[in-house]
Amino acid sequence: MSAEQSPDGYLFDVYRRYIGEPEDRTDIYAGFSLFLGGIGLGIISLVLFLWSTNYAARSDAYFTWTEPAYALVMVALPILMLGIVVLLPSERRVQYASIAGVAVTVVAVGGFLYAYPTDWNGYGADYTAEVIAVYAVGLAALTASTGAALIAHYLDMAREAQRIEPTDDAESESYTDEEIQSDIDAAMEDVELSWGGVQKTEHKRLSFSENEFDEVDVDSVGTKTTRSSGVDAQVAGLKGLKGGDTKTTTSSATVDDQTQKLKELREQQRAEELATDDSSGLVAAVTGRLASLRNRLGRN
Repeated sequence: MSAEQSPDGYLFDVYRRYIGEPEDRTDIYAGFSLFLGGIGLGIISLVLFLWSTNYAARSDAYFTWTEPAYALVMVALPILMLGIVVLLPSERRVQYASIAGVAVTVVAVGGFLYAYPTDWNGYGADYTAEVIAVYAVGLAALTASTGAALIAHYLDMAREAQRIEPTDDAESESYTDEEIQSDIDAAMEDVELSWGGVQKTEHKRLSFSENEFDEVDVDSVGTKTTRSSGVDAQVAGLKGLKGGDTKTTTSSATVDDQTQKLKELREQQRAEELATDDSSGLVAAVTGRLASLRNRLGRN
């Protein structure tokens, strides 16, 4: 048994493919047996008729082979049609009508065997018309029941298709938040963006403006140096504290010295910028240097 075949067997797979879901296992076995049996009888009758052509017409050997060939083909067609009715999910009364039609055709076949060949087709009493009439009645009943079963089956299929068809044609598809996020992640997988939507570039350069520290006014920053010498200077200082003499302070550092120190600080800051790729740490270091410088200038 193949991997795709159902446990019920090949016949049930064929039934589900061309007809639908089976309702009764007995009907399936009986229906396929009758259908395939009718085909088999038709093939056998054809072989017997072809074999009868080897003999002279209307000879005893000829009738020996043609009589069963005609009888079998007359039975094969009703049995095949009955198998179709049994296989289709039709009502029981339709099946009973089909069985009745098959019974009438079997009676006609019996009449044929009685009349052929001595009372058949212009010979003897010639019961040809009577036998064909009975056979036609049975075949007509069988044809009507088969047609009713086919129409009922197609109507059932149409109702089933209408039942499962969605009633709201304008129904839109809905997506969950997880599906939407998954689609966004898949679309952005190959896109490299930094903050602000600017495409990321692979390099480690940091640049600052040449006038980064131009706002620092070094001219306004001065240092005060207080010098005292001996007891006289100390006495003068005490007098100044008492409100007497005013203490005079002078600065030994010049503007050129301060400017040189600031230039050295800028060069050191640029060297640190080239040595690291962390912009935030670099800015913090420069800010710390400036704060330290200002504190030093303030202390001096």
